[in-house]
Amino acid sequence: MSIEVQAVSKYYGAQKALDSVSFSVQKGEIVGFLGPNGAGKSTLMKILTTYLNADEGSAAINGHDVVGQAKAVQRVVGYLPEHNPLYLDLYVREYLAFNADVYRIPKARIEEVITLTGLTPEAHKKIGQLSKGYRQRVGLATALLHDPEVLILDEPTTGLDPNQLVEIRNVIRQVGKNKTVFLSTHIMQEVEALCDRVIIINQGKIVTDKKLDKLVDEVTVQVLEVEFDQDVEATVLEALVGLTQVRKTKDRVWELTFQTEEDPRVQLFDFATAQGVRALQIVTKSKNLEQIFREKTTTKR
Repeated sequence: MSIEVQAVSKYYGAQKALDSVSFSVQKGEIVGFLGPNGAGKSTLMKILTTYLNADEGSAAINGHDVVGQAKAVQRVVGYLPEHNPLYLDLYVREYLAFNADVYRIPKARIEEVITLTGLTPEAHKKIGQLSKGYRQRVGLATALLHDPEVLILDEPTTGLDPNQLVEIRNVIRQVGKNKTVFLSTHIMQEVEALCDRVIIINQGKIVTDKKLDKLVDEVTVQVLEVEFDQDVEATVLEALVGLTQVRKTKDRVWELTFQTEEDPRVQLFDFATAQGVRALQIVTKSKNLEQIFREKTTTKR
């Protein structure tokens, strides 16, 4: 296993930030790690990268214990923290050369990661002169400098504009072909575009650990778009069992959100008959990860 976490708990005073968290990540997987603010994501990532010690349980990277074999873990992990720490007065190559010395790797690797992360047009500048997007590239280049087998990325696209987001996503996708990637983000489209597995943490506990396609199949949030042949009042539609949201998208067309494991189309047909109207068409809209995330992190356990 690339990442192995067994019953890890972490306390900050009386607050339990992580509550007996367990999971494993196989070599070559790209896993999205999701959760609300304060759920424990960054705490776990700091434990995996040896910046924090767990109070209970154990964790290992490529078989190396994160406490007893911290140096070995640091050699195989590339880490981009949420708040990307950079020396703004250093030039890009100068900063990468400093980190190359720390890892004792050949300077030739600097040009390789500059090319890989698309830093070439800005590599002659001081880091303080770079945009947010290019600073993130510097952080990612630093994480990749020693060619780690495991990448741990904490909110790598925070604060980026749409163009920068796509660029960084492409870089992560490219390097993820040959590495294990454990990725934390609040951007659901990011996970849908990059990851094939999702782990969701809420209040310090793992509430979901599924392949993305399996997760979509099991969610109980269902969205239907229905077109009636006559006008229907929203107040009348609200009588439908399991309905949580009603939205009129255009004349006689409604988007209806249900929280139910049953097929809501059955009662929708019965409803139309009882109201003396016809449902000209009913379209099942795809469930997206944002809906799944809300369901998993708001359901009481």
